[in-house]
Amino acid sequence: MKPGQLAQAGRDPALPLELELGGGDEATTLTLIAWLRVLPGQRYVALADWQGRRVLAKLLVGARAAKQYRRELDGARLLAGQELTTPHLLADGLDGQEGWLLFEFLEDAQSLAKAWQEVEAKVPLSKGQAEVLGEALAAIARLHARGLWQDDLHLDNLLRHEGQLFLIDGGGVRAETPGEPLSRSRVLDNLGVFFAQLPPQVLSHLEALLPAYLQVNSIHELSSVAIREAEARVRRWRVRDYLDKAGRDCSLFSVTRDASSWRAVVRALEPALAPLLAQPDAFVEQGERFKGGGTATVARVELGGRSLVVKRYNIKHLRHHLSRCWRPSRAWHSWREAHRLTLLGIATPAPLAVIEERWHGLRGRAFLVTDYLAGQDIITCFRPYLDTPPPGPMLAALDRLFAALIAARISHGDFKGTNLFWQGAEEGGRWVLIDLDSMRQHAGPRGFERAYQRDRARFMRNWSADSPLHRLLDARIPKSSLKPEA
Repeated sequence: MKPGQLAQAGRDPALPLELELGGGDEATTLTLIAWLRVLPGQRYVALADWQGRRVLAKLLVGARAAKQYRRELDGARLLAGQELTTPHLLADGLDGQEGWLLFEFLEDAQSLAKAWQEVEAKVPLSKGQAEVLGEALAAIARLHARGLWQDDLHLDNLLRHEGQLFLIDGGGVRAETPGEPLSRSRVLDNLGVFFAQLPPQVLSHLEALLPAYLQVNSIHELSSVAIREAEARVRRWRVRDYLDKAGRDCSLFSVTRDASSWRAVVRALEPALAPLLAQPDAFVEQGERFKGGGTATVARVELGGRSLVVKRYNIKHLRHHLSRCWRPSRAWHSWREAHRLTLLGIATPAPLAVIEERWHGLRGRAFLVTDYLAGQDIITCFRPYLDTPPPGPMLAALDRLFAALIAARISHGDFKGTNLFWQGAEEGGRWVLIDLDSMRQHAGPRGFERAYQRDRARFMRNWSADSPLHRLLDARIPKSSLKPEA
């Protein structure tokens, strides 16, 4: 089989698979073992066997194959030419609309993204977080010091292997003047890209993180203000782009539609969720009911050893149907807002799938599938502390939540205590928002201030106004979202 034939094999071509690379006397055989990433009809990345050794294979097909091949090749050569630690390029070739690059495979390597996941839920800039981010910033500084940058800079492109940190993905590597330090504007833009991939709370600790970069590359004076401005620009674009993808078929999401339904699901989970997606009503009826009847039914269900929550948005009667059928469902709204919160580093149960029933384009019932959230709501958590202060870590996490919502100008719309859950151990835990039907991100400060005041008032009504806990929270939670005028 030739690489170009992969374009007709769908999103998940069966493995193992033998490919013939090139032709004539220079032809070589590659055996694909496991897919690492597939962009159908364009790019295929796999673990493979080649000449008796394991390799990472990048296969490029289609009309853009030549352009993508040259970009990958140029990036790999730039990294190697500037003596930066990167996997060795073992072989490459281009044959019409088929390109390939074979790299050494780093056995048992761990991406810094994986390392970050292990410490992300801890208190901001804990020792573990500082180590991961410091390691990443030092590697980025080495890249910048050699006149290079990576336009898709994130922790997945940095791999720990046998005590070294490897830079990968040459396709995103660009050069200003190889061998000479990158200009200050490029440095700021690229650091903005890096920090925009991380929870916004990390930016509160820029002054503590910057030395890891400056110890390696101190050619420019870098201010935390300038980095924050660059990060804000990138994050706004990133959120818009991601929310657009959440509603269309792409590498991250599988979106299908027909005359009777519209469905979006996290693509990596589509096979595992298939039984539920085929019969959501059956799972709701058989699950553990949390809320029933009215406008919504909520149930906990089990599927493949994983606990999930399915929220069914009901249609009560004809008038209700006529009021809902022409506009996006509350399930779709919650789906989008959950992804928005995740990108902004605000905890919420992972959104996995959304289904809208349709009849000739008109919407009916809808379903939202999320991960199940174990834990207690804030009313239950704070019940023992009506007369004494709650634990410090819980209060500090509440401070961070309100600060994050204010920074992003996000109002919840129904901020009662049963929509805020505690997750994790007391030390390093976090508050998690649920029930996002009325959530909104506001464009301007005045509109957000009005919504914030409603959220704050609803939150405070969870406790009696004459209780010490109410007085403590009232003094602690910002009374306004507006910054004081100088």
